[in-house]
Amino acid sequence: MSLLSPDPTSDLAWQAAWRHPVFRWKLCLGILGVLILLVTFTPFFQFIERHNGPVLNDWILDQLPPRDVSIPLFLTIWAAAILILYRARRSPVIFILFIYSYIIVSLARMLTINLFPLNPPDGLIPLIDPISNAFYGKTYITKDLFFSGHTSSILLIFLCLRRRWDRLLVLIGSIVVGGLLLVQHVHYSIDVLGAFVFTYPLYRLGKRLALGGWHYVEMQEKENTPID
Repeated sequence: MSLLSPDPTSDLAWQAAWRHPVFRWKLCLGILGVLILLVTFTPFFQFIERHNGPVLNDWILDQLPPRDVSIPLFLTIWAAAILILYRARRSPVIFILFIYSYIIVSLARMLTINLFPLNPPDGLIPLIDPISNAFYGKTYITKDLFFSGHTSSILLIFLCLRRRWDRLLVLIGSIVVGGLLLVQHVHYSIDVLGAFVFTYPLYRLGKRLALGGWHYVEMQEKENTPID
């Protein structure tokens, strides 16, 4: 499959998908998992803010005078989020695929942030994102570094979308977001690069968990159409 080609999976109407019991319990479990994650985000991020780690020597950041680019960052990420919500209104595949992948990426980030504690880059300018920051708590979070959550989230949107132009636009948006995070010195370059490296295999795991076992798979087998 070409990087920019739609994922060759068939849309199922929500009513048809809902008739399948495996889809119903997977959907409910996925939504519950997201809600639990959102509840745990505030105490987790407040906890990791007390960690100490090294300040990395980052040649790329040294070449970029810090600037506040919060507004274009916010607009790019949330435009992609609105797009995937719009597409998911007719595609249970896109919806369930994204929420399972998001859970797995979030858990992986929580693990890597704990395993590789870092102090923020010199010159960091706080990122103004009223939606994301609502889950961080009262203290502005600066140590949720490796790997970048903003970059991995928009990359997940790119991977879950299936129309060619949707994917192309969001892929460009992913690159823009990664670059703007560096301009604002919110992340090290390794944090952004790590998001590009880790998000795809984590998405693949989420895809296996989300799509396996319900009528979607049975239809693909009957049609001899590859799932990926």
